[in-house]
Amino acid sequence: MMARLVILFHAGKHMRMSRLIKLLGGLSAAALLGGIAHAAGLPTDGNIGLQEAASANMEMVTKLHNTVFAVIFAIFVFVVVLMLYIMVRFREKANPVPSKTSHNTMLEVIWTAAPVMVVLFFLAIATRPLYTLDVIPEADMTIKVVGNQWNWDYSYPDHGDFEFNSMPMSEEDAKAAGKPVLFAATDPLVVPAGKTIRVIVTASDVLHAFAVPAFAVKIDAVPGRLNETWFKVDKPGTYYGQCSEICGQLHYNMPIEVKVVTPAQFDAWVLTRNPEFVKTQSSTTIEARNTEN
Repeated sequence: MMARLVILFHAGKHMRMSRLIKLLGGLSAAALLGGIAHAAGLPTDGNIGLQEAASANMEMVTKLHNTVFAVIFAIFVFVVVLMLYIMVRFREKANPVPSKTSHNTMLEVIWTAAPVMVVLFFLAIATRPLYTLDVIPEADMTIKVVGNQWNWDYSYPDHGDFEFNSMPMSEEDAKAAGKPVLFAATDPLVVPAGKTIRVIVTASDVLHAFAVPAFAVKIDAVPGRLNETWFKVDKPGTYYGQCSEICGQLHYNMPIEVKVVTPAQFDAWVLTRNPEFVKTQSSTTIEARNTEN
């Protein structure tokens, strides 16, 4: 870790500060995640940093992370340089008669006020992201997620309350389908792009956690309790996550696969899942139009 910090420090002499901050932010994420790196929707070997954002929430979280890490790294460098200066400037050989100074009011004010200012700065820049992630806006649709050992149940109460089970795909089937091993699911969660999705999460047996890093979604699934979160993804694609709570022997193989499709594709998919709901909706729409006329 220290070797990589030294490399980045020297590299900063030859690159713009914004690029250096981005690299430093990635370094901290790699340390926190045990060196695992991410690309859009899927972990990728050899990279560092938080997973590429697929939602405005994740973009906000990434900016917050990089800003906080830049400040922390600056404090680290300052403290190291100050310690080196003190060890050299006030070593015994250079100061055979030690100073008898015991108090310095200005110094004590500075080293008390500076940490307080840093904490207040962190509070100021973190309040909006925390509020945005916690407060769920008016949703276009709701999905209920139930964690089981070791699979997920998904239900769509706004679309006739149909449900299905999503199992981890075997290594052979995943490779045959061209999907990532340990991330592919037999039946992915499907949502429309550009819509605010409210997610209600619970569990049927033990603690689980529903987590999709690209969406900035990570929430505990607790038996007997309903937790909720939300996301909105504008770009269609396939995104992956995993259970992020140690839930038993096969915890490592409890993937979350989310397919974000266009609204038209989503409506067509709902038709294949629950034709009766589509018929009901069509009848209701026709009746409403007749009433208006």
